[in-house]
Amino acid sequence: MRVTATLERSAPTGSRPLRTASELAARLHPAMPSDRLNSWLVALGITLFGGLLRFWDLASPRAVVFDETYYMKDSFSLLRWGYERSFVDKANETILASDGNWRTINVFTDNPSFIVHPPVGKWTIAVGEYMFGLTPFGWRFSTALVGTIAVLLTVRIGRRLTRSTLIGGIAGFLLAIDGMAISMSRTGLLDGTLMLWVLVAFGCLLLDRDRTRGRLALQVQRFSDDHAALRALGAGIGPGTGLRPWRWAAGFALGMACATKWSGVWFVVAFGLMTVIWDFGMRRLIGVRVQQALGGAALEGILAFVAIVGTAFVVYLVSWSGWLLTDGGYDRNWAATNPASGPWGFVPDSLRSLLHYHAEMLNFHTHLDSPHSYQSNAWGWLLQTRPTSFWYESYNRGVNGCTVDKCSAEVVALGNPLIWWAATIALFHQSWRWFARRDWRSGAVVLAVLAGWLPWLGFQGRTIFTFYSVAFVPFLVLALAMMLGAWLGPADASARRRTSGAIFVGLFLMFALAASWFFYPIWSGQVLAYNAWHIRMWFPTWV
Repeated sequence: MRVTATLERSAPTGSRPLRTASELAARLHPAMPSDRLNSWLVALGITLFGGLLRFWDLASPRAVVFDETYYMKDSFSLLRWGYERSFVDKANETILASDGNWRTINVFTDNPSFIVHPPVGKWTIAVGEYMFGLTPFGWRFSTALVGTIAVLLTVRIGRRLTRSTLIGGIAGFLLAIDGMAISMSRTGLLDGTLMLWVLVAFGCLLLDRDRTRGRLALQVQRFSDDHAALRALGAGIGPGTGLRPWRWAAGFALGMACATKWSGVWFVVAFGLMTVIWDFGMRRLIGVRVQQALGGAALEGILAFVAIVGTAFVVYLVSWSGWLLTDGGYDRNWAATNPASGPWGFVPDSLRSLLHYHAEMLNFHTHLDSPHSYQSNAWGWLLQTRPTSFWYESYNRGVNGCTVDKCSAEVVALGNPLIWWAATIALFHQSWRWFARRDWRSGAVVLAVLAGWLPWLGFQGRTIFTFYSVAFVPFLVLALAMMLGAWLGPADASARRRTSGAIFVGLFLMFALAASWFFYPIWSGQVLAYNAWHIRMWFPTWV
């Protein structure tokens, strides 16, 4: 009876009292599904399918697509010199006409280039160029691989988050067939790399949550017959959580995200808050009083700050090694002509130059207002009101395989409309579950989406594009998969309920797949009859 009383005190306000130590342990760390082998077969099968959609005819179009004009050459320059150089006129034409040997191609001047994004995304592209040459396939290889890995991670993260192989598989399948994810994987840009590292960070923090709570659950079970020891777990600010290597791993991943694009910093803030909130919830669950739980969470917040923000900062700084260890980069020697005074005199010139360079980059990002025909306000991203056309060509009969009077070929960063529109509804559903049901899983995916989307609403005067949203696409599909899981119903629901749910979910996935088949040609640059291309432009704002 004493144990029961202690466990009833440890139940969160508004929830059913926890009757036994075993039930508390199960709340702390629900068991993973037992289908470990089958879950990996599901994950690998979906990943293979997603990889085929990303790698098929990856060298097409044989052209420099959208901002590939910057990143493929910057990556090439990093391979050659460790920093970015400016390039000569008609550099793209020279590269496309070459054999792709990056060791012999020279399209650069001796002057450094002012670049506005950190190096990691470009180093990622450079790996493909090193392996396969300075060709369309070479500079798209790494982004295609990154996009494929993201499918695998989404399946596994979805399974761990929901304890359901089915829901994880649905989430991965939706990412595999989504047009935003596919087109970004098939284009040598930076945002896919940002997406991958954000997803890795989320997965690491999820593993940290499971590991920390799993160890505590073992203590609860061990003390189930020891009233004093069990009560002591909820005393004061609660138990210490020890070394948490997955938090440090998350810090590394977030550092890599920030070293790809600065927008990664919003995920540092969101995920840092998320892991501290999780710790607070853990302490309340075992009976720690609110004030003490806040104190324990604050202490963990300090440790989390060191592990996540500290590690991310170091990783970010190291990512600039090519610029720091050479002397040809933009503003590399600024400090030599601008002597330091006061406390700045203790800062090495190389770091002062780097800091000044970052001030110049920040000025660029905050004042970028050059009009672009495909710029898009962030308010319309979730509904895909203004997708970004990366490349478009028209052909006459007999040219490039055109068999009718007029043909078109396009690469457009357009999400699968059925997935995105349904995912928008799912965000409201998951937000309701977060607040009404206090479902931490719903809160996690909604927070991740907001971290990738909400900050852009503050840049109403800046030139921005819909394809930036690829950073939170995995969390959109996770939200949608969780909503579809709710439609399926719990495992103990009636056969009629489960059957009707399965029919609905199955039909939705079938229609989503059909939509992807329909739109795939304009995600991959295939040549279509003009009329066939035009019927895929559902709205005037898509043209």
